[in-house]
Amino acid sequence: MANTKGQIGVTTENIFPVIKQFLYSDHEIFLRELVANAVDADQKLKALAAAGTFAGEAGDLKVTIELDEKKKTLKITDNGIGMTADEVDRYINQIAFSSAGEFLEKYKDQTNIIGHFGLGFYSAFMVAKKVTIDTLSWQEGSEAVQWTCDGSPEFSMGKGKKEERGTTVTLHFDDESAAEFGTKGKIRSLLDKYCKFMPVPVVFGKKTEWKDGKSVETDQDDVINSIEPVWTKAPSSLKDEDYLNFYKALYPMEEEPMFWIHLNVDYPFTLTGVLYFPKIKERMAIDKNKIQLYCNQMFVTDHVDNIVPDFLTLLHGVIDSPDIPLNVSRSYLQSDANVKKISTYITKKVADRLEEIFKDQRSQFEEKWDNIKLFIEYGMLSDEKFCERAMNFALFKNTDGKYFSFDDYRKAIESAQTDKDKRTVYLYATDTEAQWSSIEAAKNLGYDVLLMDCELDSHFVNMLERKLKDARFARVDSDTPDNLIPKEERVKPQMSDEDKKALEELFKAVLPEGNEYQIEPENLGENASAVVLTQSEFMRRWREMSALGGGMNFYGSMPEAYDVKVNMQNPLIERIWADREGSGDLLRQVIDLALLEKGMLKGKALSEFIARSEKLLA
Repeated sequence: MANTKGQIGVTTENIFPVIKQFLYSDHEIFLRELVANAVDADQKLKALAAAGTFAGEAGDLKVTIELDEKKKTLKITDNGIGMTADEVDRYINQIAFSSAGEFLEKYKDQTNIIGHFGLGFYSAFMVAKKVTIDTLSWQEGSEAVQWTCDGSPEFSMGKGKKEERGTTVTLHFDDESAAEFGTKGKIRSLLDKYCKFMPVPVVFGKKTEWKDGKSVETDQDDVINSIEPVWTKAPSSLKDEDYLNFYKALYPMEEEPMFWIHLNVDYPFTLTGVLYFPKIKERMAIDKNKIQLYCNQMFVTDHVDNIVPDFLTLLHGVIDSPDIPLNVSRSYLQSDANVKKISTYITKKVADRLEEIFKDQRSQFEEKWDNIKLFIEYGMLSDEKFCERAMNFALFKNTDGKYFSFDDYRKAIESAQTDKDKRTVYLYATDTEAQWSSIEAAKNLGYDVLLMDCELDSHFVNMLERKLKDARFARVDSDTPDNLIPKEERVKPQMSDEDKKALEELFKAVLPEGNEYQIEPENLGENASAVVLTQSEFMRRWREMSALGGGMNFYGSMPEAYDVKVNMQNPLIERIWADREGSGDLLRQVIDLALLEKGMLKGKALSEFIARSEKLLA
């Protein structure tokens, strides 16, 4: 074959700067693209053999990576189909004229090809000052071809010396790239990141063993990838141990997951994968971006926000689909109807699995509830379809540690906890220690109290009030015990407007500054507390939602507001009201007791309260 020179078929001489700066945002993916091309070459040969087109000996198909740190070269070699001179001219010299598309159409039933755009090869020029291709086609009578380009639109192509079928791409690093990518440690890390599940063995050097006090190379190839990860296998062929071992390979520092979902669908799109439910050690201290996206076993990204609903990004695992459309750099997902279908399918599979465990393994589901509660609440708040499904398997947990489905809990409480307006009242606590006295007071009245200590619960109860018919939620300390679920209209103390104003001025004069107070005279009974501090359920809930980023900044910026319920039937209040001028210490004492119950008495005020208590007891 005569030597030829020419220009690569592009529309502008600035194609290489464009590739380097814009086509691929991350230069390290050059290795992924070149290995993917090599894997494709091997897969194509398998397809030809399966179709009966190639009748020769395929041998052990593999991709070999060789790094020469001294010469600053990196070689990627496959023993796949190779290329003829015409194919090099067609698929290399004419950028974006991908062979993958034509091959997929012809042999679509025999193989899965990673490449689609024909531009992956040119990512090599992001890091190489010169690239050489040595290739020999599988076709009988073909001659070896060598192609060389220094990153300009000019190339040289002529007869090569390659004697074995396949292709070797050699990258000649410049000094800067050699410093960044030209070490064994860096190459190994990139292979582990992008290629550890490629469907063809990827070899990088030789395995080592410890001998005579040092690490020595053996004659055995070091295959860095697993060609049949669990998501490519039939679920019926796998045991729990297989799923757990795969999880450990993905996340070696993580605790074992609680359970998992195996995804496997081939219509109307192709999708496989395994999603794991991790244990959540600290709520809201959650690692996102732990789901890895693959395309025919090639790693693409761990940012799958556009594929799965936001709440599912709390899960860990792998999704693999050739039907998720990627842009040319494989770095960002394009908007596509298939993505929405896949998202809907994944949400449905997650809901199916949760409902299955709820029905068939109820005790195990309850054991896992505290770890998955945040995930399920997040899903119910952010995804309406998931919410509809989850209403059937989500649980309530009460302060005694018992679990109930939503339907079962309503049946258990509605006879005792229905108010005068025929609404079932769900009482809840957010901190069993801080709200202990209020919880006990509610229990003494025959009420049950839920534990809702998740960061999302303010939003969650708001949503449940819309979903549950004739129901409302009230925190157990949001009112006096017997007024949490009013059965009839309360009789207020008979006081003139002048007396009400005097009572308000009397108490506000000694209440701590910085908060808003609403003084309310009440008839709570002579055995009830003298003063009770409560917070409006509405105001407190919206403040909490605002603090979590609920968008209610108006409420979040307002001072804390408290209702100060003054029990006019309590003997201490009767004494204070009878001697308004001389009851200073007693007044402060009953207010401090109310503050103390709410955990609001601290510092100097607490010290003064203790000293005053000792004085009054003397």
